[in-house]
Amino acid sequence: MSNKNNLLLFFDRPTEPCFMQKGDDKAVFELPEHYYPDKYKKVSSTLGNRFGNEAGRTIPVRNIALPNLDLPMQLPYNEQFSLFVPRHRTIAGKLIDIFMGMRDVDDLMSVCSYCQMRLNPYLFNYCLSVAILHRPDTKGLSVPTFAESFPDKFMDPKVFRKAREVATTVSDGSRMPITIPSNYTASSQEPEQRVAYFREDIGLNLHHWHWHLVYPFDAADRAIVNKDRRGELFYYMHQQIIARYNAERLCNNLGRVTRYNDFRKPISEGYFPKLDSQVASRAWPPRFAETKIRDIDRPVDVIKIDVSQLETWRDRFLEAIENGSIVLPNNRTVPLDEATGIDVLGNLMESSIVSANRGYYGDLHNMGHVFIAYSHDPDHRHLEQFGVMGDSATAMRDPVFYRWHSYVDDIFVQYKRKLTPYAADRLDFSGIRVSAISVEGSAGANTFSTQWEQSTVDLGRGLDFTPRGSVLARFTHLQHNEYQYVIEVTNSTGSSTMGMFRIFMAPTQDENGSPLSFEEQRQLMIELDKFQQGLSPGNNKIRRRSLDSSVTIPYERTFRNQSDRPGDPGSNEAAEFDFCGCGWPHHLLIPKGTQQGYPVVLFVMVSNWNEDMIEQDLVGSCNDAASYCGIRDRRYPDRKAMGYPFDRRGRDGVNSLTDFLTPNMAVRDCSIRFTDATRQRGQR
Repeated sequence: MSNKNNLLLFFDRPTEPCFMQKGDDKAVFELPEHYYPDKYKKVSSTLGNRFGNEAGRTIPVRNIALPNLDLPMQLPYNEQFSLFVPRHRTIAGKLIDIFMGMRDVDDLMSVCSYCQMRLNPYLFNYCLSVAILHRPDTKGLSVPTFAESFPDKFMDPKVFRKAREVATTVSDGSRMPITIPSNYTASSQEPEQRVAYFREDIGLNLHHWHWHLVYPFDAADRAIVNKDRRGELFYYMHQQIIARYNAERLCNNLGRVTRYNDFRKPISEGYFPKLDSQVASRAWPPRFAETKIRDIDRPVDVIKIDVSQLETWRDRFLEAIENGSIVLPNNRTVPLDEATGIDVLGNLMESSIVSANRGYYGDLHNMGHVFIAYSHDPDHRHLEQFGVMGDSATAMRDPVFYRWHSYVDDIFVQYKRKLTPYAADRLDFSGIRVSAISVEGSAGANTFSTQWEQSTVDLGRGLDFTPRGSVLARFTHLQHNEYQYVIEVTNSTGSSTMGMFRIFMAPTQDENGSPLSFEEQRQLMIELDKFQQGLSPGNNKIRRRSLDSSVTIPYERTFRNQSDRPGDPGSNEAAEFDFCGCGWPHHLLIPKGTQQGYPVVLFVMVSNWNEDMIEQDLVGSCNDAASYCGIRDRRYPDRKAMGYPFDRRGRDGVNSLTDFLTPNMAVRDCSIRFTDATRQRGQR
């Protein structure tokens, strides 16, 4: 069988035919003659031999009976591809089924060789990525980051013009990085630009893209979609995005996000993305300020839907929450119970094949994206494609993403508010007392330190011009100094026990400088870490590094370079490189703060690990960013509700965080001090 590493070559220069040289070793696929598209068939023999001795190696492609590709072929090559558009999801589901159904790696490589030259590159990349992540015989392969394959979705197009100039005038080894401008989408006259560093962060948008890659919508194999607590994870991951974004806004003298809850009112914010598409060969359309969403009638996308349909679906969600149950297709009702209700609602909201009643509750979340994405051209009269809200790799750049998801989250919050608050005895861990939590770091006690940092990413994989080689781009992002938590715990049970440590952070003041109520503050709680730790009888002092966060993945994973991967997948030397790219970027673990020091509260809780644990074997090392992404092929590693203990309103008498505390919890007032200076990656 062929080396499965060869599949990764399809991500190299994805808009070039696969018979061109691929990878650092200039590999060439040796195709059956009838695999060549019609325009190349007359010269197929010439193409097959064109590289001669310059080809580093040849990869024979098996001649197989090709599957029916009529449906995937219906998405034009030079169009955008969106997981939010129902027709596109159907097409992607079919292609995923085809890739999953190939009997072995050689057959998969064969059908990919045929498809790569004919199918929409974005569609092909997504479906092959999903297949690699889920096929048993491709486990251990790490899909290259989307920013490498399609850098046009992440940065100013002027970068590519400079890259072309550098590539043609400077030899590979001497090429200096090209600087990606910061804050290039608007001026300081636009208040929303104060948080553009967050919305347009490359790592942030890669996280959102990769999450939707790990959790696809459709596939014939239901297990690919129906992962453990998928619906709840959709709710929680996006809830945490909004909490983090609100913290950034408060640090920049902006109010918390205004929910987009009236579909008849104009969207006050405009957004001009300043992005070009290399595949679609056109600029991403802007959305002007005060744009209204309108009924969509776009035959080209097989979409005809009225705004009133969104309102109908919304009302059905609210009715289900009010009644405490959902309606099934056979008109039976199923209660939204305490254990699984949020998971059921999450699967209904992000409509997929695991929705309990797709026909009735519809496609509210996805179609909300679609209505906004087509608001500039809802009837296709100007032949425009969708805006950035239509693509999971670009949606988080737009301020309206956060307004829409704040409203989606508000629907979930209404369900959570109907649940019985946690009584004090359900929160307490008898015999365990947390006496203190503090932070140690370079900025001093209980002070987090942030600044700008410049890092470099190699775009060479995704650029289709010659000469080939590395094309480095330097971009600026938020970064914090590493630190550690120090937690003091007393175990008076008389024996050793295991505790689950849960660490959160939240602002302490609202937009006006007034103290936040518990109800407000709990919804702004940002999960920073969750880990288990043994507790000996007596006093324990626990130290935990910020680098070990269960939420984040390090820079090297967010912007991983596949060529750095040693050995073959599954080998001992490659074990350290086996990981998922799904996880919050570590450089955004801590909000920006202010130069004066932004006040926050740090919270820790120790719960009973014996009650929280999930018994399962963990495979590989793709399990250290489980809070937002779960664990591949395993159950979510915590029995408690995601966001516990802040996922419900407080019990009677709880008006502040202090009122909420039980002996196994502790808080510490801290500050985040921002330094408006830029360091190079690797400097401290």
